[in-house]
Amino acid sequence: MDLGTADSFAVLAGQSVTNTGPTVVTGDLGVYPGTAVTGFPPGTVIGTTHIADAVALQAQSDLTTAYNDAAGRPATASVSGDLGGQTFTPGVYEASSSLGLTGTVTLDAQGDPDAVFIFQIGSTLITGSDSNVNLINGAQACNVFWQVGSSATLGTNSNFAGNILALTSITANTGATVNGRLLARNGSVTLDNNVIQRADCAENGNGNGNGNGNGDGNGNGDGNGNGDGNGDGNGDGNGNGNGNGNGDGNGNGNGDGNGDGNGNGNGDGNGNGNGDGNGDGDGYGYRNGY
Repeated sequence: MDLGTADSFAVLAGQSVTNTGPTVVTGDLGVYPGTAVTGFPPGTVIGTTHIADAVALQAQSDLTTAYNDAAGRPATASVSGDLGGQTFTPGVYEASSSLGLTGTVTLDAQGDPDAVFIFQIGSTLITGSDSNVNLINGAQACNVFWQVGSSATLGTNSNFAGNILALTSITANTGATVNGRLLARNGSVTLDNNVIQRADCAENGNGNGNGNGNGDGNGNGDGNGNGDGNGDGNGDGNGNGNGNGNGDGNGNGNGDGNGDGNGNGNGDGNGNGNGDGNGDGDGYGYRNGY
């Protein structure tokens, strides 16, 4: 699902955004074609507020595209009534009329962080007080979409996850928290002492490191010396280490190359250890007086 420029918004409305109390919105807030934004302050927007400007216009256009995309996806299963107590795997779930949530609904990504959940709701979405959307096994709020055919209402002190794409209006009652977005096409968004955190998908990263470790150790004493060199390289660079050991026994040289190439070699005993970063070492020792 692509939200286009609406992706940067935590709250977007068609007619107005109204707030009561110390609501915190993390992400952009906007309205188009309406011009009314009230209640900030005492509310706080950690982002940019767009009132009937070109950015809000484009975001509303992209929201319409995303809404139609979500509504048009072929359903993989049907749902009805109350989602509470149920667990859903990735898919497209269709409710022909209103949908409710009391208690907890669980969305299980089954280990796939890119798993997408779409709920197509023919009429209203109403969540109860203290209700909860629980994401497990890699599920991300950024990939959960609630396409609502009329209006959505989030219950007092509820904990909601996902992006609401509502045709009309969205109301977040006192103390409701949202990990996602409240995006209303034609109506208003009403807030009351809420925390709205725009959901961003976590990026997967890959790291590559090349390193060489060299360790040289010289040992003098009675007996024979055996040297072992071990090199570990992380990052890019070369590591050099020198170690000296005196006494009876065996000598080991260890070279470690870390980060941008620093290595340390320590030699204990009689032996001489040389490591080239791959864990290969040669050792030699001298008897006293020779």
